[in-house]
Parts: sequence; C-alpha cells; structure tokens
Amino acid sequence: MFTGIVQACVPVRSWEPRGGGGRLRVPAPRPDFVTGLGDSVAVSGVCLTVVGAVDPGSGAAADGAPGADLLFDLSAETLARTWFDELAPGRPVNLEPAARYGDPIGGHLVQGHVDGRGRVVSLGEPEAVGRTMTFEVDPGLERYVVDKGSITLDGISLTVVDPRGGTFDVAVIPETLARTTLGSARPGQRINVEADQVGKWIDHLLAARA
Repeated sequence: MFTGIVQACVPVRSWEPRGGGGRLRVPAPRPDFVTGLGDSVAVSGVCLTVVGAVDPGSGAAADGAPGADLLFDLSAETLARTWFDELAPGRPVNLEPAARYGDPIGGHLVQGHVDGRGRVVSLGEPEAVGRTMTFEVDPGLERYVVDKGSITLDGISLTVVDPRGGTFDVAVIPETLARTTLGSARPGQRINVEADQVGKWIDHLLAARA
C-alpha cells in the first residue's frame, strides 16, 4: 500500500525487454530507500517488487548494499496497462516506497494497481502558486473522476477539479512540479491512472446489486 506522496524522481538507468515483459533498473534515491529484496516500490504509480540490486558503478550484484541500483521485473500485463512500453534509459519515473503501519497518510490510499492510462492535455499557464494542468483518462475510467475526489496520476496523489467527462483539471503546486515527473511533462504524454479504491468498491457493489 502507498499514499501517493512521491519521495523521489529518478531517471531510468536501463530497460531490457524480455519476452512480453522486461527488466527495469533505476538508481536508489538514497541509501536507506528500501530494506532489501522483495520490497514493494511504486514506480510511477505501478507497484513493483525489488528482485535484485547492482552496484551503480560496476554493475555487479550488490544485494543489500546501501545505495545500490534497484532491479524490477515487469510482466506483459503491466506493459499492457501502463505507459511502460515506452520505457527507455533517461526517462524519469516517480518512486515511493511502501507505507508502513503508523505512517502518516499524506495523500490517499493507493494500491499501485493501475486501472489504465491517460494523457496530459495541457500544462496550463503559470499561476501565483504552481499551475492548473489538464488531463484525460481512457474511456471507462471517467466514472471515477469526481469533483474534489482523489486520483493517482503516475503515482502522485492529486485532487480532481472541474471534471468534464474523462477530462479534468488538477491544481499542481510548485513542490509537486519540482519533485515529480509533472515538472517535465509535455502535452500528449501518457500517464498511469489509478482511480480511488473506495469509488471502485462502491461501483462494484452497486453493479452487483443491480
């Protein structure tokens, strides 16, 4: 479980396609970012499992070494549901380690189970505090876009403003622009979307009753 509060934005070190999936390597943002193999990390909103670690200089295995690069295996299902089919060295991704019981929930409860994709429609104009960006989600996800409701875009907990079907605005503060991939986003860029899980459960239960 995550909270949508991104703790680091790092460039992809390498991406190696393997069959229908692949292996992703990213630098750890700090020595104590994860505690070991099997840890869960939200990578641009996708819950992935640390399967290995390598020395950032030599590329030799460095399991358990502080500050080692992190390795993740991605399945074909992950690539089909996310923009990760566009992964390439240098592409920035957002990172958040799994939350622990007792941690503050600064955003909202996020599972890291991406529901689909969306795209950046407009970056908006700079305002006194940040900017108002416009996004669009894939057809079928618009029913979860609720005014003042929570939504996760590339792992970032955000608040929906003025939904118009599958299109909506988000007020993004300078801190978010500086610490996440939204600061370098471009119109047309695809994003990973996870709807609020409370809304999904309500939708599921009402559909079952109907």
